[in-house]
Amino acid sequence: MSSSPPGPAAPVAARLRGVASSPVREILALTEKPGVLSFAGGLPAPELFDQAGIAAAFATALERGSAGRSLQYSTTEGDPELRRRVADRLSLRGLPTGPEDLLITSGSQQALTLIATVFLEPGDRILVEDPSYLAALQAFQLAGAVPIPVPCDEDGIDPAAVERLVAEHRPKLLYVVPTFHNPTGRTLSEARRVELAAVLERTGLWAIEDDPYGELRYAGEPSTPLAAIPGAAERTLALSTLSKVAAPGLRIGWVRCPAALRTPLTIAKQAADLHSSTVDQAATALWLAHVDLDAHLDRLREVYGARRDAMLELLPETLPEGSTFNRPEGGMFVWARLPEGRDATALLPRAIERQVAYVPGAPFYATTPDPRTLRLSFTTHSPAEIRTGLGRLRAALA
Repeated sequence: MSSSPPGPAAPVAARLRGVASSPVREILALTEKPGVLSFAGGLPAPELFDQAGIAAAFATALERGSAGRSLQYSTTEGDPELRRRVADRLSLRGLPTGPEDLLITSGSQQALTLIATVFLEPGDRILVEDPSYLAALQAFQLAGAVPIPVPCDEDGIDPAAVERLVAEHRPKLLYVVPTFHNPTGRTLSEARRVELAAVLERTGLWAIEDDPYGELRYAGEPSTPLAAIPGAAERTLALSTLSKVAAPGLRIGWVRCPAALRTPLTIAKQAADLHSSTVDQAATALWLAHVDLDAHLDRLREVYGARRDAMLELLPETLPEGSTFNRPEGGMFVWARLPEGRDATALLPRAIERQVAYVPGAPFYATTPDPRTLRLSFTTHSPAEIRTGLGRLRAALA
């Protein structure tokens, strides 16, 4: 049977030029084969979803007396009860928040897109950590912005470098994942948070604080939200999500924004989708009302902490001599660097042949990549499976 002839070229907008497909998604597609142990995706463990509690919440949201509201159009800002419960949780975590401060979004990824729409014009500069969250880079590039990498080390982004680059490039925004960073797992130290807040105040720079992993801490003390520190509080948009602690399929995220930005972000949200799913918001509010969230989080921390420990214990014998890796206090990721001359992207096919996968670090860099780096996620496999997978990886990297 002959294939259909190619159709006419599609008139795709210029803003898509140079915005590549996510290699993480492409790698995940390769790992769907049975038997592959994947450390590639930043996925929560499905066996830890509160399936019964979420199912009960949806059933209640769809009862005869509630369905008329939960299946109807809703306000752009989001379900009032959901906003109240999220605001209360943020306040308990040290970020004083009222429901009026929040815009509910379809995952925190949509919040990034809305902020890019409101703030960024083609050619604008935005400061990002080096390396940075890949999907954020995509959102900024889609808006036509130019990401400028900021040097980082084990303690996170360098505030002095931020101040220098503000003077050099006059960026519109700074984007940071200060707690259990994706992809590196590192956490910005408390001292640097205070320094960074002072830089924001001195320079007038606005910041996006993305915090999807902050409640997944397995060691150490909780970090202070950047948006709660004087100097930064007035010019920081704080994003988070329930994807990592409840379920990503709910697509419930939010942006906590200063008053001056509420109307522009709401208008951008109206243009994007009118509002996030009403029934998902209603069910999530009901789930938050009835779940013992602290107990649920304790269970996640117990399981994920054990899996992190298993990976850290085995990595010295897994990676080639001369490799380095970090020891994150929380989150989902370990960041590793192979010896000089190794290329994690080139080695990935060998790993997949041995039915194990990781994400090369190169795509996470806005400009010049470090080809030796790779990201390993520990959340979706048991310690026994981690041992098996790292044994395969050792053979692939040998």
